[in-house]
This record gives sequence, structure tokens and C-alpha cells, in this order.
Amino acid sequence: MEKQVQTFLNSDLLQKYVIGETTSEETREAEHFISNYPEVAQAYETLQDNLEIITKAGATDIPKDILGDVLEVLEEQEAPKVIHLTQDRKTPWYSFAASAAAVIFAVTSFMFYQKNQDLKNENNVVVDELFDLRSDIESNNYKLDELSRELLKLNNPDSKKYVINGNDRAKNLKTVAYINPVEKTSMIDVITLPQLPEEQQYQIWAELQDRMVNLGILDESDRKLKQIPYMEDALALSIKIGTKGVNANENDTEVAEISLKDK
Repeated sequence: MEKQVQTFLNSDLLQKYVIGETTSEETREAEHFISNYPEVAQAYETLQDNLEIITKAGATDIPKDILGDVLEVLEEQEAPKVIHLTQDRKTPWYSFAASAAAVIFAVTSFMFYQKNQDLKNENNVVVDELFDLRSDIESNNYKLDELSRELLKLNNPDSKKYVINGNDRAKNLKTVAYINPVEKTSMIDVITLPQLPEEQQYQIWAELQDRMVNLGILDESDRKLKQIPYMEDALALSIKIGTKGVNANENDTEVAEISLKDK
């Protein structure tokens, strides 16, 4: 039975269940393992926590509503009144009939023309909205694919998680680094960064055996999982406060550090 549980955990079924991509049969299988095996339940909780982290990468945009039914009823127009003029000769009845038919034909043609133009305009609007809807669907599918890939990265058994908390100079600072020495990837998730004066900024550094290497700038306004350069044989990660527009200096004020040697 333990082998069966391990086989289940090594598959991607649990990840698919978390992001809602399982079939009915796969859903029943996943829920069976979660309900009956504590190690699977623990892995499920971890996946949910990681999914919550990644969903900060962006909000899903809601698609525009499609327009309602095309207007089918136009305002009725009054038929023009015929003013009879007194004439010496009596106008034949068929002359009035021909005139009335001509007027009715002209009014009807104009009404059909207006209705046709309205339908064309409405149709163009509906087509535009359908294109927008298709674009939104494609964008959401792309984001879902990105979310799935990031989730797989976070839950890769080779990935190591490092929580970086601030020191007395930045007590509310908190970030999380994910480092995979096998795939040689590094990512960092900004949780909270205390506000700095406008001329200052946070920088993340890697400590090597003989030098410090600047890995980039951290900005709370860009709170999402962020790729950073992977440094082979890094001993520690640290966050420093530097001055904008000035070359990064390893002697800048350090506000957080974590060793990478223990994992």
C-alpha cells in the first residue's frame, strides 16, 4: 500500500486536481487518497499553499458581456396626409391609387433600409465583442498554463524553500526564495517590503566564497513570483538597501540574510 501511495504522489494527478484539470474518475481517485492517507493530505495542503502564492501573478480578467438581441421593432412612421385641391376636372381614382402606392413603396423602402443599417451596425458590434471574448479566453488559457508550470516548479522535489525575514532595520520584511540546484533555477516571492524613501531601493545579493553578486532589485509594487539569476555554490542570500541611480555596493545596508549551506 505504501508503494501505491508513493506512485500516486510521484504522478501529476494531485497537481491536476488542485488546479481543476482532472476527469471525474481522476477526481474520485485523488479524493480517495486525500481522505485515506495522511501523507497525501499533507501534500495536498502544501499544493494549495503554493497555489495561493502563485495566484498573485495576476488576476483573472472577466470577459465582456455579449450584446442582447438585435432591436426588431422600429418606431412607426405616420403616413403623409394628402391634401385635396379643388380642380375644375375630377382626378381619376386610379391616379390617387398610383400616388398612394408610390408613397407607400418609398416609405417602406426607407424603413427597410434603416432596419438593414441598424442590423449591420449591431452585427458589427457583436462580432467585435466575440473577438474580444475569444481574446480573453486565450489570455486566460495562457495564464492557466503559466500557473500550472509555476506550480510544478514550486512542488518539484528538488526545489528548496527559504523564508527570508528582515532584521531590526526592517522587521516587517518577508520574502520566500525557491532554489532548484538540479534544474539550476531560482525564484523569489515578495511577501512584504517596508516602504523606503523615494531615493532608495531594495536589492537582493548572493554571497559566494570570494565575493558578493547583485541579483537585482526587489519592488513591492511587483508582488509576484519572480525569476532571479541562479548562482552556483552560493553560500547565502541577503537583501540590502541601496540608493537609486548609484552603482550597487556590497557595503550597502543589509536588512535580511539567510544561509543556503544547511539545505
